[in-house]
Amino acid sequence: MTIEMTSNKPYLVGAFYDWITDNELTPHIVVDVSVYGVLVPMAYVNDGQITLNIASSASGDFLMGEQAIEFSARFGGKLEHMTVPYGAIAAIYAKENGAGTSLPIEHPIEVKANNEVEPAKLVKLTKLTSVTSVSSVNKESEQERVKTSGKNKSKASLKIIK
Repeated sequence: MTIEMTSNKPYLVGAFYDWITDNELTPHIVVDVSVYGVLVPMAYVNDGQITLNIASSASGDFLMGEQAIEFSARFGGKLEHMTVPYGAIAAIYAKENGAGTSLPIEHPIEVKANNEVEPAKLVKLTKLTSVTSVSSVNKESEQERVKTSGKNKSKASLKIIK
């Protein structure tokens, strides 16, 4: 007999968030926007993903709920409310050194009245891309990149911790 369990992603994301912030670093999440329930500013999506700064200094009304993370942040001067189901989080990492983890994408499922489980109608299977670690961050080049980041968006990177 198989015992069904809930997803462990809310616990993992919460633990990594606490670990990153306890070390006074900036937590970022990589979100797969094809997962049902994701609400983010689509103008900032690149290759089906968006990287979001979830530090308390960058977001307002931050809530790590049971099913999703919800918060508000400014994009191009406009306040946006975001909802990110835990299943859509592909990675959580510290911006400064890349320490964090990648996570599998989990698409929601529908349960029919007769308890049959079938994939949700909006499910789109995606493959996680590999993430490389950052060896060091040069503050001057980082500041220059931030100034010119309007057109040149960089990919997120991670350092795998075992």
